[in-house]
Amino acid sequence: MSSGAGSRLAGALVDTGYAAGWRVVRGLPEPVACGAFRLGADLAARRAGPGARRLRANLRRVVPDAGPDELDELVGAGLRSYARYWREAFRLPSMDRAAVLARMDPNVTGMAPLFDALAEGRGVVAALPHSGNWDLAGLWFVETQRRLGRPARFTTVVERLRPESLFRRFVAYREALGFEVLAAGDGTGVYRTLTRRLRDGGLVCLVADRDLTASGVEVSFFGEPARLPAGPARLAALTGALLVPAFPSFTPTGWAAALGDPIPVPERAGRDDVAKATQALADALGGMIATAPHDWHMLQRVFTRDLEGGP
Repeated sequence: MSSGAGSRLAGALVDTGYAAGWRVVRGLPEPVACGAFRLGADLAARRAGPGARRLRANLRRVVPDAGPDELDELVGAGLRSYARYWREAFRLPSMDRAAVLARMDPNVTGMAPLFDALAEGRGVVAALPHSGNWDLAGLWFVETQRRLGRPARFTTVVERLRPESLFRRFVAYREALGFEVLAAGDGTGVYRTLTRRLRDGGLVCLVADRDLTASGVEVSFFGEPARLPAGPARLAALTGALLVPAFPSFTPTGWAAALGDPIPVPERAGRDDVAKATQALADALGGMIATAPHDWHMLQRVFTRDLEGGP
C-alpha cells in the first residue's frame, strides 16, 4: 500500500471512530458513559503514553512545588477532565439545552466589561486556553445573548483537522451550537473576516495558549519562555476591540467560567505594544490556569525548551 493510500485509510478510520462516538456515546445512559470515559482516562494515566507525559511536563510548570505523587494525582485528574470534555462533546447535540444550561454556575465572573462593550457596539476579543468545556461556555454565551435580545452568535477559529470529513464534522457540530467557525490556515480571508466582525461590534473567541504559526510572540509563561499567538492583541489593536482573558472550567456537576480584567491595547499599536499585551495575556491566563490546573487540557508542546527538544 502506498503512503498516500495508507494515510487516506488512517484518516477514514479516524473519521469513522469519531462518527461512532457521536452516534454511540450519546445513546448511552449518562452513568455508563461517565464510567467508561473515566476508565479510559485512568488507563491512559497508567500507561503514561506521549500525551500523558506531555501533560505531566506542562503541569509541572504550573505546580512547580508538586512532588511525584501529587503530580501523578494531578495528571490523573487532568486526563479525567480531558475525557469528560470528549464525553460531553459527543453527548451535547442530543442533550436538553435548558437542562444543560441550568448546570452552568451562575456566578460567571468578569462578564460586565464584555457585555458593556458589546452593548455599546464595540467588538470584543476573548482569549482563552484549552480548558474545561469551551463548547459549553460558548453555548452559554449564545443563549445568554439570545435572552437579552442581542445577536446570539460569535466567531472562532479552529485548527483544520485531517481528513477533511472529520473537520467538516466538527464544524457542523459547533455551528449547530451557534458558532461561526473559521479554519486556521485558510489565508488572509480569515483575518479579514475577524477584523470585519470586530469592527461590526461582534465577539471573537480565540484559543491563545499555543502558537500554531511562525509569528507568535515570545513570552514568559509560568516563569519559562514560550510562544503564544499574537493574533488576539493584534486584532484588538487594529479594530479597537476589548481584549479579555477567559477561563472555562468544570464543577463537579456542571460548568463554570471566569473572565479576567481587560488588557490594555493601544489603537494602532506597534510591535512592542502587541508583545506587551501578549505578555499581559500570558500572565492572566497563567493565573487562571493555576486556579484549576487539572482542567488545562494541554497535551502538546508549549514551552520553548520542549519545542527545541530539551529534556
